[in-house]
Amino acid sequence: MKKLSSEQKTEVLSILKERFEKNLHRHPSIEWNLIEEKLEKNLSKLWSLYQMELTGGEPDVIDYLKETNEYVFCDCVAESPKGRRSYCYDKKALDERKEHKPTNNVLDAAKEMGVELLTETDYRNLQKLGTFDAKTSSWIQTPEEIRKLGGAIFADFRYNQVFVYHNGASSYYASRGFRALLKV
Repeated sequence: MKKLSSEQKTEVLSILKERFEKNLHRHPSIEWNLIEEKLEKNLSKLWSLYQMELTGGEPDVIDYLKETNEYVFCDCVAESPKGRRSYCYDKKALDERKEHKPTNNVLDAAKEMGVELLTETDYRNLQKLGTFDAKTSSWIQTPEEIRKLGGAIFADFRYNQVFVYHNGASSYYASRGFRALLKV
């Protein structure tokens, strides 16, 4: 299990609490003390949130799933997290690149962090809480039928509208990263 030092644990809990309190519009009926209690019992999830923070995601609570008793954290940084840009979609796409290979791929990076990639629905719901990716874009979960044909999908927000596009899975851009989702 990946662990945080006591200083890192204190640091990330403090950052998360401060962000939670500054952005109550994202979670108006949720109490911080209940979240903190769950995080104290799920240190592997806290480690994942620390990774989200380290890579520039600014994670915050965006939902509570009553049926599973889970809080949903998501990257709420205005533009796609800087520490997770310039990646192609998956390992197959990375392996297919002959030159100018990126340093990683989105699916492996998400797995290493212990997080999920947003679905199109997740992405659209996030946009209801603010304006995200007005200058950048983010890879989102790609349906298998699209991936089998060599493609992958990404989304952004332009002209007050969410746009979902396609690209070759092996493509990568300095302005395209991925947003993470974590249920605790």
